[in-house]
Amino acid sequence: MTRVAAIDCGTNSIRLLVADADPATGELTDLDRRMTIVRLGQGVDRTGRLAPEALERTFAACREYAEAVKAHGAERLRFVATSASRDAENRDEFVRGVLDILGVEPEVISGDQEAEFSFTGATKELTGRADLEGPYLVVDIGGGSTEFVVGDDRVRAARSVDVGCVRMTERHLVRDGAVTDPPSEEQIAAVRADVEAALDLAEQSVPLREARTLVGLAGSVTTVSAIAQELPEYDSAAIHHSRVSRDRVREITDWLLRSTHAERAAVPAMHPGRVDVIAAGSLVLLAVMERTGAEEVVVSEHDILDGIAWSIA
Repeated sequence: MTRVAAIDCGTNSIRLLVADADPATGELTDLDRRMTIVRLGQGVDRTGRLAPEALERTFAACREYAEAVKAHGAERLRFVATSASRDAENRDEFVRGVLDILGVEPEVISGDQEAEFSFTGATKELTGRADLEGPYLVVDIGGGSTEFVVGDDRVRAARSVDVGCVRMTERHLVRDGAVTDPPSEEQIAAVRADVEAALDLAEQSVPLREARTLVGLAGSVTTVSAIAQELPEYDSAAIHHSRVSRDRVREITDWLLRSTHAERAAVPAMHPGRVDVIAAGSLVLLAVMERTGAEEVVVSEHDILDGIAWSIA
């Protein structure tokens, strides 16, 4: 057993996993798994820089995570940063802050590395299951980017594209500094056009339609599952490996796009930080299902965070 700590810092959220890893059995035993919405990518698409208030929110979460890592006595820590910090002009400021707080330098990984970690984390438990056929298409819908990975027991092809729930919301669903409630048909069409263009790009290198099982990762997908199940609160156990049909995803997406901020915020399983970006995230998921012909999505709570943990176990 090796006790490891993994931190995944994305565009919208930062997450921590402290776990005992047993390479012999392929099991990760969670000791601490948490998520904080920090919106690190706030405004990056428009300004090219990480906002001071976004950096401070992220550093505050890092201080909290540093205490947890120390309390659990993790032997190794790896901090991986994704889309927003890859794109920002002032990412050195971010790197210095993380190093000061946690004692490790954040690795600003490539989209391909991000995809490989996501695939490992999502599929390690699925291989060999009689009810799920390979190859798998793992789709990780983040805040700034979406990763597509096809593989069986290992990655065959991967591609990261710049569509995510935060980026699409900020680019198309904001007017006069506020999210439009609800968005116009023109705004929705603009998101769809961006997503379809990104899928065209992904298909140049990833055979999206060859997969037999679609596995969906990250907050947009898990929240859609929670809504589909009408959960009274966010319940990871109920969400992990749940299945949501394409028709149900379409129903939920249509409702989210018609709803107001107050209506979305009233959903019991909705994290407050997702209220304004969930509609764009669900639209990405629906577009993927329509493009690939997937009848359902298998929802996984295990993703890039678990892949990072395995990489250091």
